[in-house]
Amino acid sequence: MNPPEDGTRELPPRLAVIASRVAVEEKRILDELDRRRIPYHMLDPRTAVFRLEQLKTPWSTAVAREVSHHRNLTTARILEHAGVTVVNSAAAIALCGDKLLTTLTLQAAGLPVPRCMVTPTPQAAVDALDDFGYPAVVKPLTGSWGRQVARLADRDAAEAVLELREALPDPQQRITYVQEYVDKPGRDIRGLVFGTEVVGAVYRTSASWRTNTARDARTVLCPLTAELESLLAATAAAIGPGVYGIDVLEDGDGRLLVNEVNHTPQFRGAAEVLDVDLAGRYVDYLVQQMVRN
Repeated sequence: MNPPEDGTRELPPRLAVIASRVAVEEKRILDELDRRRIPYHMLDPRTAVFRLEQLKTPWSTAVAREVSHHRNLTTARILEHAGVTVVNSAAAIALCGDKLLTTLTLQAAGLPVPRCMVTPTPQAAVDALDDFGYPAVVKPLTGSWGRQVARLADRDAAEAVLELREALPDPQQRITYVQEYVDKPGRDIRGLVFGTEVVGAVYRTSASWRTNTARDARTVLCPLTAELESLLAATAAAIGPGVYGIDVLEDGDGRLLVNEVNHTPQFRGAAEVLDVDLAGRYVDYLVQQMVRN
């Protein structure tokens, strides 16, 4: 936190910001914390050391904005054991960071998701895809920004892609998660939920079938219909309290399907088109957690 300009004594920080890099979203959150004169400590997971036999921290609350899923999850778990409230919680990070767990949770809540199948080995998926149907999309269980995601047009494509997955060194990478290919209208929907409040939604449009902002998709305003708002709220409720970016697909019949839930949502594109102070709403939610602690 920047020192106060009026010479008043700076309060010790009760808030930790977990991040190894400060991208646009983190910069806006930090600027808002500075504007409100809320003290915070930057906690870089790459250099953090936690002595488990004397696990104490000066913070009551932490916001998890670390780019590495595993560092984010590990740090959140340790801080929670020390009595710190983490936004988002370790349970939410673990759930959203695993596409299989996310799908199972959303299905159990009765929410609409694309058809999918999971096989412990890539070879099993090749044979099963004949019945599952083409085209299909194969994804890593953990990952974001559309990385290592491939569209399988037919059996030849599946054999080529899944043969490469079979050779990956990490056994988890060989677990094969396959979704039906949803022929969306050149866009998907990113909805933002802070706590229980749906704060807005945007379309991410692209000529590519992968409509990630990280892949230069264009962001435009999406009307927040009653159906969409209800779906976003129900999805966040199924995951648990927190701040989420929820990705929704529209199929050819206009049905809405929940694709993924992001536990460390990027919002730079949404901030450009939504008439909402997203960093301000983010900090509002953090302050609510701090007050409770």
